[in-house]
Amino acid sequence: MNLVRWSYARRNTIRGYFDKFPNSTFYFRRIRNYFSLQSLDWHEEDPEVSPSDREEMQLLLNRTLGREKAYKNRRAINK
Repeated sequence: MNLVRWSYARRNTIRGYFDKFPNSTFYFRRIRNYFSLQSLDWHEEDPEVSPSDREEMQLLLNRTLGREKAYKNRRAINK
């Protein structure tokens, strides 16, 4: 999966578009120093989004924005 493009939606929110889900829009919200998937506009022609897809999308977006280290050090993963 690849991040095709991203854009700012509003304050602390980013829209992401991925090649595996070409008709869907994903909204990421900033939590402290990284971005997490908040919601999505899913299209019926796209495959279902699995938890592993969510993880990969979050990692790709944070890597692109230079926040990969903060994302990998988040509290949810360290428990």
